[in-house]
Amino acid sequence: MTTLAVTGHMNLTEDSVPLVRDALREALKPYAAEGGLVGVSCIAKGSDSIFAEVVLDLGGSLVAVIPSKDYRQNKVKPDHAATFDRLIDAADKVLVLDNETANRAAYEDANRAMLQRAERLVAVWNGAPPSGKGGTADTVLEARDAGLPVDVVWPQGAALTN
Repeated sequence: MTTLAVTGHMNLTEDSVPLVRDALREALKPYAAEGGLVGVSCIAKGSDSIFAEVVLDLGGSLVAVIPSKDYRQNKVKPDHAATFDRLIDAADKVLVLDNETANRAAYEDANRAMLQRAERLVAVWNGAPPSGKGGTADTVLEARDAGLPVDVVWPQGAALTN
């Protein structure tokens, strides 16, 4: 059994979603074939949710890490609410962190919690440098600093919205 965490961009273009989904499916298939796949995700809009859906489609189990007690209420936008709720319902385990408020510190805590549970990190990442604000590149650096292998997934043609 292999446990993979995910980090990735939230602001994928509409045309990028199927590209990322297909690339994640190819990247995760070998782990699913090895006899068990566990995906750890914050199930945010974009890469996190696409990863979670692919894990479930491949017969894996999902661990959802929610950054704060108010995350669903205050941070999940209406266009993502149905997907978020469906993935929470499908998760084998939901870990809601003790943070009261969804903020940068809560997101950084969630990233650390995911990395602590994983054997590898899958990064849906365009290679842009870190911002120092807990984003995708920062999580990749944190994983690498911890000695966690990182698999970067960024398919040809993928792009971000402004």
